[in-house]
Amino acid sequence: MLDPAPSLDLEVEDISFAQDLRLLAEEARTLAQAELAFQKTRAAYVGAEVRTIALFGTLAAVFVFFALMALVFGLVLSLASVIGPWAATAVGTLALLAIALALGMSARGRVRRMRSALGNDGGGDL
Repeated sequence: MLDPAPSLDLEVEDISFAQDLRLLAEEARTLAQAELAFQKTRAAYVGAEVRTIALFGTLAAVFVFFALMALVFGLVLSLASVIGPWAATAVGTLALLAIALALGMSARGRVRRMRSALGNDGGGDL
């Protein structure tokens, strides 16, 4: 039913402790060199990708900006026929300023919350 365990007839090479430590150091050096080469390759890849990501992100932000300007221009043109060109310009400007103010206040609140969470009260007010 159960086979008896095979006998372990291992021949142990006669290696001195100093030789064993030399071999271990050599293997550790080889491993460290391979790890360094691997990390350099990773860093080069990440550097190349970060440049591409930054380029695409910048281009996306530029196109979003142009799209928003087209929207504002369309808003002003549409309102100009209803309330006049000066009033339409004022409405568009005030709407954009209100959105900017709301976003700025939200950012300010988040900065304060982050500072208090980190316990870095710096004493200054934003």
